[in-house]
Amino acid sequence: MIKKRLALSCLLLLLACGAAHGESGGLGQQVLAETNAARQNPQRYAEYIREFRKSFIGKAYRLPGTLNMVMTSEGKGALDEAVRFLSRQRPLPALSWSPGLAMAAADLVREQAASGETGHGERGDTKKRIEEYGSWRSSLGENISYGPETARQVVMGLIIDDGVADRGHRKNIFDRSFTTAGAACGPHPLYRTICVTDFAGGFQGR
Repeated sequence: MIKKRLALSCLLLLLACGAAHGESGGLGQQVLAETNAARQNPQRYAEYIREFRKSFIGKAYRLPGTLNMVMTSEGKGALDEAVRFLSRQRPLPALSWSPGLAMAAADLVREQAASGETGHGERGDTKKRIEEYGSWRSSLGENISYGPETARQVVMGLIIDDGVADRGHRKNIFDRSFTTAGAACGPHPLYRTICVTDFAGGFQGR
């Protein structure tokens, strides 16, 4: 069965200051490494979220080392639900790095860095964008994060999935059918940083 799941995460930054930064070169690979850390040891990742919870004031949390606050939709409840999920989740194999999927992710990053748009592309056609770089097997998914600027912030945000009713980002991260992925990050004119991760059950580059 072919399965496709798309999801995006957007956190509202309040009182944020400073210019958007450019792609760090390795941030996409760091995001995949952090995703694999969560897949391979979900109970340890639950501890990271418990620690993150301490920075909340009401439904907002303070960015480390700053006075800037980030407003969430659900507040601590979403974190508590994520911790319960991780506590029950069995470890999964690591995802291999796919250069082709990373290039597909980078295309969307470049497009939205220029346009300021959000979502899965001008036509929402993730499948077409990925197939420009090769062929995929069995399952396909895409996560998009807006705002967080470190790999851990990106992956924690996607696992918590604040305001996303079906927790689609989390499902992608812990989908056993996915075996490979590629990621890319860069500046976004509205949300400072965008990170895109494309997943597949298998991928053969051109």
